[in-house]
Amino acid sequence: MGNVVIAETKDGKIHEVTGELVSAAAALGGEVTVIVPGVNDSATGDAAALEGVNRVIGVVGDCFGTYDSSSWAEAIDAASPQGNLILAASAESKDLAARIAARRGISVIQNVIGIDGGNVTYPVYSGKAHETVSISGEAALTVRANTFASVGSGGSADVGIVNHSADVSTVVREMIAKASERLDVAEANIIISGGRGMGSPDHFTHLEAIADVLGAAVGASRAAVDTWDEIPHSMQVGQTGKTVNPSLYIAVGISGAIQHLAGMRTSKYIVAINKDPEAPIFQHADYGIVTTWEEALPSLKSELESLLG
Repeated sequence: MGNVVIAETKDGKIHEVTGELVSAAAALGGEVTVIVPGVNDSATGDAAALEGVNRVIGVVGDCFGTYDSSSWAEAIDAASPQGNLILAASAESKDLAARIAARRGISVIQNVIGIDGGNVTYPVYSGKAHETVSISGEAALTVRANTFASVGSGGSADVGIVNHSADVSTVVREMIAKASERLDVAEANIIISGGRGMGSPDHFTHLEAIADVLGAAVGASRAAVDTWDEIPHSMQVGQTGKTVNPSLYIAVGISGAIQHLAGMRTSKYIVAINKDPEAPIFQHADYGIVTTWEEALPSLKSELESLLG
C-alpha cells in the first residue's frame, strides 16, 4: 500500500514540516507520493528534492488562494492516488484530513506521535496517556510537528501537475511552456489522441486541426474505437492496439484505463485534458488540465499557432 503526503506550504514554498511527514510515511512502509496544493506549482520542485519521495503531484487551482475545506478536499482527493494519507496536525490540516477521510470512507487518526509499521500511537485524555492502534486498511493520519526527524534533500522525484484553474488560456500557456522545457525539438514526435469524452467522432476534426499545427499523428482510445465505426482500429493506442513511445502524448477525453495506459505510459511527456477531475489518467500525466475539450482545444490551437508562427 502506498502513502500520500499532503504537503504543508507557506508563501509558495514547502514548509519544513513536510519533510517530517515524509519521514512518517516512510515508517509506514511503501512508496511515497507528495501532493502539493497551491495557486501555482512553484513548490513542487522543493517537494521533489525530499529524500524518499517517489512522485510529486502539484494540484493547482484558484481555490487554494484561501482555505475552504470543501473545495480543497474535493480537488486534493481527486488528484491523490489511493493509500494512507499523511497530513500535519495543524488546525486546517486536521479538518482537511477528516474531510478527505469522509469522502473515501476511511478511518482518521489525529495527532499521531509514533508509527511502528502498522501500529500508530496518539495521545488521549489531554495527553495524560497514549493509545496505540493497528491499522490494516487505508487511513488518514495527522502527524504532530517535531515528532519525526525530517528527511534530507537530494531526491529527484518525478513531478506531475493537475490544474483546476478557471482561466483555461493561461493554463494552456503554462502547459506549453513546461512541455517545451522537457522536449528536444529534434526528437519531437507527437501524438494527440481522443477518447469517448470527445462526444462524437465528428469532433476528432479538432484533434486533426491541432495535429496539423504540430505535425502530429492522431490516435484514439479503445472506447472511442469500439463506440464509433468512423474511428478505425488503426488509430487505437493501447494494449490491444498500438504501443507508442512519443516525446509528447496529448490525451483528450480519455479516462486512462489500464488498457490505454499500457500502450502509451512510456511517453516522454504526457498531457491529459479531461473534465473529470477523478480521471485516473491524471495520476500518470506530467501535466493535467481539468476542463472540457471544448474549452481547452481552441486555446491550445491558438497558443500553438502563436508559438510556432
